[in-house]
Amino acid sequence: MSTHVEIKKVTTHTLQEMKRRGEKISMLTAYDFSMAKILDDAGIDVILVGDSASNVMAGHETTLPITLDQMIYHASSVVRAVKRALVVVDLPFGSYQGNSKEALNSAIRIMKESGAHAVKMEGGREVCDSVSRILSAGVPVMGHLGLTPQSIYKFGTYVVRAKEEAEAHRLLEDAKMLEEAGCFSIVLEKIPAVLATQVAATIKIPMIGIGAGNGVDGQVLVLHDMLGINKEFNPRFLRRYADLYETIRLATINYITDVKSTDFPNEKEQY
Repeated sequence: MSTHVEIKKVTTHTLQEMKRRGEKISMLTAYDFSMAKILDDAGIDVILVGDSASNVMAGHETTLPITLDQMIYHASSVVRAVKRALVVVDLPFGSYQGNSKEALNSAIRIMKESGAHAVKMEGGREVCDSVSRILSAGVPVMGHLGLTPQSIYKFGTYVVRAKEEAEAHRLLEDAKMLEEAGCFSIVLEKIPAVLATQVAATIKIPMIGIGAGNGVDGQVLVLHDMLGINKEFNPRFLRRYADLYETIRLATINYITDVKSTDFPNEKEQY
């Protein structure tokens, strides 16, 4: 008798239902097959193929250098591993700003070439035309407000956004606009918890926070930060669930020692 359990795919509709029920949404980034397989097996709801790959995979200082081709490569690797999670892919810097036709072409390339389920883009009112155009092609869009890392050179710093009343008001208005344009969810990054709670209560679509407190509908972290692979990044909102940097370093030291002392391979480890 088969004990096969049907894995229910997470869809954009699933996330809406989770918000309605008050069930929190779990989201992490992944950029390769092996890690994505582990996250999916653990039961993560959403995997974000983030443009943070530019930092953690390629070693760039910002998210700006990563290309559309590189994002498609990472997304394809992730999609091949995933059976359950919703896979969302960042539209990288320069692939959508100021041109809704280019935004549509970028989104279509991601969906066609990677097999992902949705795209994410940073910005509010200035990207609403692009959101509408991408949605008209049947591609789901996740928004991103607050700290928008692709605009780092405009703001000049990664400080908390929307602390002033005018910017807070604008963020709420932008969230409403993105909802009206048809976004299925919005990431709120590094904004005051009180404001994030207010936005999540006002807007019907799920709000996923990163450094936005506990009053939102879900949370996202960068995998390499959460697992302690990356040591340099220590924002207040980050909780480290492992210290893989040290685990991997010690394993490597032990391997080097065993190779040099001819302890590895032993008789059982050869043919």
